[in-house]
Amino acid sequence: MELRALLLLLLCFPGLQVQIHGTEEMRSEGSNLYIQCPYTALTSHQQQKAWCRLRNGQCEPLVEIKEYSHSNWVTKGRVALKDNPIQRTVSVTMTNLQAEDSGTYFCAYYHYGYHSLKMISLIVFKELHKWELDSVSVQCLPSTLGYSMGTKVWCRREDETLCRFIARTDYPSTQLNSQALEDRTLIQDDTQKRTVTITMQKLQAEDSGMYWCALYKWSYPTWLMEVRLSVSKRTQQYRAKESGDVSVQCPYSVPDYRAVSKAWCKEGAGKACTVLVTTNNLKPSEYHGTPQHDRVRIQDDMEQGIVTVTMERLQAQDSGVYWCALYEHTHLFRMLEVTLNVSEVLAGTTLSGPVGTSQATPSGNSPAPSSNVNTFILLAGVMSILFLLALISSVTLYVRRCKQLKRAAHSKGNREEEDTYEKPGDTAQPDSYEQLESPKDDSKDLKYVTLNFQSRLSPEDPLYCNVELSEAHRKPKDENVEYAIIAFKQLPTNDKG
Repeated sequence: MELRALLLLLLCFPGLQVQIHGTEEMRSEGSNLYIQCPYTALTSHQQQKAWCRLRNGQCEPLVEIKEYSHSNWVTKGRVALKDNPIQRTVSVTMTNLQAEDSGTYFCAYYHYGYHSLKMISLIVFKELHKWELDSVSVQCLPSTLGYSMGTKVWCRREDETLCRFIARTDYPSTQLNSQALEDRTLIQDDTQKRTVTITMQKLQAEDSGMYWCALYKWSYPTWLMEVRLSVSKRTQQYRAKESGDVSVQCPYSVPDYRAVSKAWCKEGAGKACTVLVTTNNLKPSEYHGTPQHDRVRIQDDMEQGIVTVTMERLQAQDSGVYWCALYEHTHLFRMLEVTLNVSEVLAGTTLSGPVGTSQATPSGNSPAPSSNVNTFILLAGVMSILFLLALISSVTLYVRRCKQLKRAAHSKGNREEEDTYEKPGDTAQPDSYEQLESPKDDSKDLKYVTLNFQSRLSPEDPLYCNVELSEAHRKPKDENVEYAIIAFKQLPTNDKG
């Protein structure tokens, strides 16, 4: 009774913070549940055991063990039950859980009625992923329920103890021209098909969260399921230069939003978005005070479902976050979020491409690196290799040339010596000569004599050279012979020679 009273307070007074005692089991769709319910010695193993779902404050048995079974599981559908009297526990398994399995369950024994051994609150959540401006439809009451009377509610779970009402069947919501989630949510109760359908329209990223569907009958709520909704924004990023232009295209669903006005706005402090231009040609009063005044154009192609926004003569202060949005009765519903970065042009910088244009790149679709950069890197590598090869070749040729010149010089010197001793030449009578001094030591250094000729002699005239420096009369065997190398200079010839 305490749990029932607390759940009743939670639904009737959604702002009331209460603490629910009991075990809460969270599972995702398709997973399994396994629990054990102990019982005391006062509970006979021969008593009937059951796994119940709480319906209208009563036990609705899903599986029962009417006779003692020590080792076998009793199975019915996706639920199995086993009683172990030795360990005094009742084991329960539920497989392939679905969102509609959410609810209150308990292990029970029968003694003039079912009595709870252990109660749990099972939450099997359904995960839904949507984009902004999409709609979502959820059926939260299965057709297998044996009843359909009562109030059905749809609430948003703020925390563990607070669930804020979004829609309920006893207070039918009407579509209002508002951004409030309550005004964009419809709840429909089909008593014949025993289904309740929840529809949320014009979803925004702020609508992401956890939602509950519950049945409220006879002052007692029955949780049916939980939905975890994730709404993603469509985003793009653009880069442009000052004085350039940028063009943005925003697609939308033609059947849903063809007749709805669209707007282009800039996000400011507190996430408020200032409208700059609309497709209905109604410019807001604050538009004329914006820096983008008369520099923004918007066009709606209602056949293809594309809104095109063009910003001209961009300035650095135009950088920021913009929205393409539906514009209904001064309320904005974001279609596309655009981040624009306008960079300043330095003095002397020349913009590439046509003047006043800027290419935009959506986020997540960055183009591949330019082939020009790859070509430049390849050419630089090839040129470096060719330069090294040329340098090595030049050094090799230089070394070879030096060796050739050295060998040529050496060969020329040998030929000159041979010409000096072997080639007959003109003889000359020395006019003077220098006598070498006797060496003061026994070294064998060469002595050189310089001869100066005054006139040219005839070939018949003898040429003498005295190489003896000391004694004239010495026996040949005892003489030390010294040599002199004599080189003749080319003298001027007469008319005859």
